[in-house]
Amino acid sequence: MSSLWNELEQFLDDVEKPARYIGGEDGAIDPEHSPEKASWLLIYPDTYEIGLPNQGLQILYEILNERDDSVAERSYAPWVDMSHEMRKRKIPLFSVDTHRAAGEFDILAFNLSAELVYTNLLECLDLSDVPLYSRDRNAEHPIVIAGGHCTYNPEPFADFIDIAVLGDGEEVVGEISEIFSHWKSKPEKELNRSELLQELGGLPGVYVPSLYETTFSNGRLVSILPKLEKNTTVIEKRTISDLGAWPYPKNQLVPLTEVVHDRLNVEIFRGCTRGCRFCQAGMITRPVRERPREQIVSMVEKGLKRTGYDEVSLTSLSSADFSGIENVISEVMTQDSCSPVSLSLPSLRVDAFTVDTASQMQQARRTGLTFAPEAGTWRLRQVINKLISDDDLFAAVESAYSQGWRRVKLYFLIGLPTETDEDTLGIIDLAEKTLEVGRKYHKSPSVTVSIGGFVPKPGTPFQWFGQNTEQELLRKIYLLRDAAKKIRGLKLKWHDSRATVVEGILSRGDRRLAPVLEKVWKEGGVFQEWSEHFDIDLWKNAMEEEDLLIEDFSYRHRDENEVLPWDHLSAGLHKDFLWQDWRDALNNQGLEDCRWTPCYDCGACTGYGIEHVVASAVPPAGGSQGTGAVSQQGNEITVSISQTGTAKDLQVSGVNE
Repeated sequence: MSSLWNELEQFLDDVEKPARYIGGEDGAIDPEHSPEKASWLLIYPDTYEIGLPNQGLQILYEILNERDDSVAERSYAPWVDMSHEMRKRKIPLFSVDTHRAAGEFDILAFNLSAELVYTNLLECLDLSDVPLYSRDRNAEHPIVIAGGHCTYNPEPFADFIDIAVLGDGEEVVGEISEIFSHWKSKPEKELNRSELLQELGGLPGVYVPSLYETTFSNGRLVSILPKLEKNTTVIEKRTISDLGAWPYPKNQLVPLTEVVHDRLNVEIFRGCTRGCRFCQAGMITRPVRERPREQIVSMVEKGLKRTGYDEVSLTSLSSADFSGIENVISEVMTQDSCSPVSLSLPSLRVDAFTVDTASQMQQARRTGLTFAPEAGTWRLRQVINKLISDDDLFAAVESAYSQGWRRVKLYFLIGLPTETDEDTLGIIDLAEKTLEVGRKYHKSPSVTVSIGGFVPKPGTPFQWFGQNTEQELLRKIYLLRDAAKKIRGLKLKWHDSRATVVEGILSRGDRRLAPVLEKVWKEGGVFQEWSEHFDIDLWKNAMEEEDLLIEDFSYRHRDENEVLPWDHLSAGLHKDFLWQDWRDALNNQGLEDCRWTPCYDCGACTGYGIEHVVASAVPPAGGSQGTGAVSQQGNEITVSISQTGTAKDLQVSGVNE
């Protein structure tokens, strides 16, 4: 392997943001390559400033470089000006760590977390001089892997990858490295790519699309079945049961240039049992696994000292749901090395944000707070199972305003199942009342309402729903815009409804979309997640050329018996549970968080040694909420009782006999 740095250095001054391509960040690893090791190039198919903060990539980067049988470097999608120069000068995609050519690595591993980056996957493969289609590669080409939430339906891009990994990657990347290192140690004449893929396909959580055959009839998917009897019919996701055993990243990368989320990020738990029916992340990452509180505080303290950051984010799908979150905040804020520091809790649940939480956070420099009611009326929140009342929202924002915050952001979805104009306009009504609460404490509070178009996702109860059309989403946006103009202090933002339509095509698409992706890419359709580059006409033309209808992929309702493109891939949830939850949604029937109720038998906890048996919520004296839970891991049962707003936290462990 040789570095391309000398060639790159000659023209970096001619491209926008050359710091995207130079590497050398604090925390970067000096990789030690050797013929015996499996060499990984971890690629985030978006710009450096979007991809560098990604925790998944950073975690795998550290884990792979700690192993004796693997080595890992990083790469990001070059911006359009850079890719133009690279093609003109015949320079391939390269790593930012040592500027080695991508094609010289054994494994190219892509993190796919959003549908609109699929054409960037093709761009990166082409720049790497790797054949786009898996069927055209031989033993000399890298293995192309995809991970991330989009792999729960990889069928639209299945022809372009060799394997997809479902679920948590911490353990499986080591297993892949072990198999690959053994394979590459064989004499060259014995290197059979098909045999390697077959062996990798035997790993739990690993899906090899080329080993499965799709059948269509009358424009509908009939089946996806293994070509060989020894291949499993359903691939189950990988789940890390003990998050505390994986305290990564230990050395978060500190960029040399501006990036999004430029702060210390510490993951406090994975999974969510709130059961929001629109939320794919909450469904596919079950069960909930919390990181030990002491480990969180230690990771924050060490991370701030090492990186020099003065802002920390405690990340999860609903950070305020962490057991004893006030105590965590208090311990973080009282660390000598952590003051002054700005603390953020992303994805705040309205009904979990209390005065206690706000008062703890007020010790930090205040930034804006974001809450996500998702829907404008209680009826529609029951449909989507976001069981927070208007009073919950007003209590949360009052907690924030009373403790000094002046800016609040509210996030909503439009185009949800059964939504009416009354539900849509309820968004503005909630925002106006939120401003009224703020004016009790501040002269000029502000509320920003952010609107996203709903896209049905695989693995959720709404996977059968036909999404709103482009025109209907735009009509609802105009309805909101006109109503918002009349309210002082209210700012309205919205997502492009045309992009929402394309996301819907790709979210629930099948292998017939491979040529569509190729055509869009060949017509210059890269960075489609960036508004200045998105072009819906590219997608409409490609669909038409392939005789595929947008209506059939995006707008059509599915029935219970239809074969879905991801039926052979399991996120752990039983399909009949999801269907019943979909029927409950249509009946405006909510479903309580399973941590505080008897088990619903959704299937998520089965086989992982983690099971919420029973839980309750009993308000203690003084009105603070108390919570309790019983969990089981292996043969050990843990009873946890916490009382928010106090220092009381009791944990009793014993052996299950």
